[in-house]
Amino acid sequence: MRALSRFFGLALVALVFVLTPVFAQENSDDDSGAPSSKKQKIDTMAKETLNDLFEKSPEAKKLYDKSHGYAVFDNIKLSLMISGGGGRGVAVSKAAGARTYMRMGTVGLNIGLGGQKYQIVFLFETEERFNEFVNKGWEADASANAVAGTKGANAEATFRNGMAFYQITEAGLMLQADIAGTKYWKDKKLNKSDK
Repeated sequence: MRALSRFFGLALVALVFVLTPVFAQENSDDDSGAPSSKKQKIDTMAKETLNDLFEKSPEAKKLYDKSHGYAVFDNIKLSLMISGGGGRGVAVSKAAGARTYMRMGTVGLNIGLGGQKYQIVFLFETEERFNEFVNKGWEADASANAVAGTKGANAEATFRNGMAFYQITEAGLMLQADIAGTKYWKDKKLNKSDK
């Protein structure tokens, strides 16, 4: 039992050493990382991700057209028995055009070793659901799954509890991708004025 506890402790320390440079680089405030530059990168990522999603799933585009707003996040997740990850994104109210920059983070147990870069697209059915996500944040529970994929990408898409979401990896649109344990919240730095 003591050996197992020690192993998990070492795995956690190793994961911290692996994640620290990734997040330090992402959060650096040098000239290339000025808020306006970061916002522009996030906006570009969001536009490219939406275009990729619509190309892979015409049904997602139909749902987008019916939605009040959307949010797109870029995430890096690393695993070494314990997984951790984080990223940034933007939530957009289609009617108002208002943009709120947000963060995401996840920690959990995972058998395996490696890393994954992926994007998550949220679609919000109503203004109320959108505002709740943006203003209160959101944590994906154990039942939260992305609901598209190669086979299901063109199946009839619907909102569940006022939301629909998709996970896109290098392998493509994921079916039943688990995002449980991931939290989303406002990025205070990026939502401040660039003055």
